[in-house]
Amino acid sequence: MAPVPNHSIDMLIRKLENIARLSDEEKNAIRHLPVTVRPLNAGQDIVREKDRPSQCCLLLEGWACRYQILGKGKRQIFSFHIPGDIPDLQSLHLKVMDHSVCTQSQATVAFIPHEALLELTAAFPGIAAILWRDTLVDGAMFREWMVGMGRRTATQAIAHLFCEMYAKLEAVGLARDHAYRLPLTQADLGHALGLSNVHINRVLKELRGKGWITLQGGRLEINGWQELAHLCDFDPTYLHLERRAA
Repeated sequence: MAPVPNHSIDMLIRKLENIARLSDEEKNAIRHLPVTVRPLNAGQDIVREKDRPSQCCLLLEGWACRYQILGKGKRQIFSFHIPGDIPDLQSLHLKVMDHSVCTQSQATVAFIPHEALLELTAAFPGIAAILWRDTLVDGAMFREWMVGMGRRTATQAIAHLFCEMYAKLEAVGLARDHAYRLPLTQADLGHALGLSNVHINRVLKELRGKGWITLQGGRLEINGWQELAHLCDFDPTYLHLERRAA
């Protein structure tokens, strides 16, 4: 009996098709990947620094982040991830994790064996090229975050993060009308941007006061998209998205 296609992995297809068109044969091959789907609680590590994983994690629902713990327990977040992302894709070729990945909210994760992914990319060079391009975009995002950490003011840095996450979510159909669910605390924002809780609180109060954002109950509405994007010089070119937030 032929294996049954797994449509829970369609979120990956949606993400990859935002990079390049997939053939029906390629989509079918992705749907037949052997996956183990698990629900996870918020704040739960998916993979830890120094681990030697034998599988990659595909985020199906919820948010995740990549982070490192520095001296004296200080935490640095250096990326946030949404459904369709494979935040530890590099583990396919880099055998030891140099950082950790954990959930930011309740999440559903599909674990894909490395062996299956290697067989898939060997059989379908087009899929291999798309995954490679995805890692290149990852690098472009890291460069943009470095610019933000080094040159943007606190207000600009928060504004840029809000714009970036909206652009990514909108591109895969998970946000519209400049609003989206934002499962991040002020501490999370501080860990990502190198700012204190007091500073984060002050900036959010400023943006609310201008009427540019509404942030309540874990939902962010960007009421002044043009103003916010202009403030932080947001240009989504570095995301290399087929669909662009406007």
